[in-house]
Amino acid sequence: MADTFKIVAFTGSLRRGSYNKAALRAAQKLAPEGVSIEIVDLAPLPFFNEDVEAEGVPAVVEEFKAKIVAADALLISTPEYNFSIPPVLKNALDWASRGDVTPVNGKPLAIMSASPGMLGGARVQYHLRQVCTSLNLLVINRPEVFIAQAHTKFDEEGNLTDERTAQSITRLLKALVEWTNKLKA
Repeated sequence: MADTFKIVAFTGSLRRGSYNKAALRAAQKLAPEGVSIEIVDLAPLPFFNEDVEAEGVPAVVEEFKAKIVAADALLISTPEYNFSIPPVLKNALDWASRGDVTPVNGKPLAIMSASPGMLGGARVQYHLRQVCTSLNLLVINRPEVFIAQAHTKFDEEGNLTDERTAQSITRLLKALVEWTNKLKA
């Protein structure tokens, strides 16, 4: 039996009813056969501080970095805050880019975003791609997944109800696996 392809996923939203967390849960259900997706909660990560880092990287940060190391690829689904990246997401990327072990370096990544707005978080994706370039994350360019008017695509329990969005997430996951396998070859 082939090894499971492991994706670590996280979001820039801490909100309980987050559409982006719901999108990640949908991705878990839509994952191709042989692909597992672990959603990591970023809430426990302390704000990055070089003084804290100098005293010793907190265990929760080391655990987060270890999950990234063990993953074949990453999946980020994020809201857009003031046309840009939410602090919790930027903070997690800052921690993951520091120290002797920088697990984001060279790691394949797919991005999606969900927003109640008409653009579906397009601006955050472009800002995030700039940050990813600096971190040497290997972001797939297509397909792009922007879940616009997200409040109409999920039910009250956070289940994805929109078939077109489900198809887009499925295509993104398949592309991430293909991209990662191409990079490994």
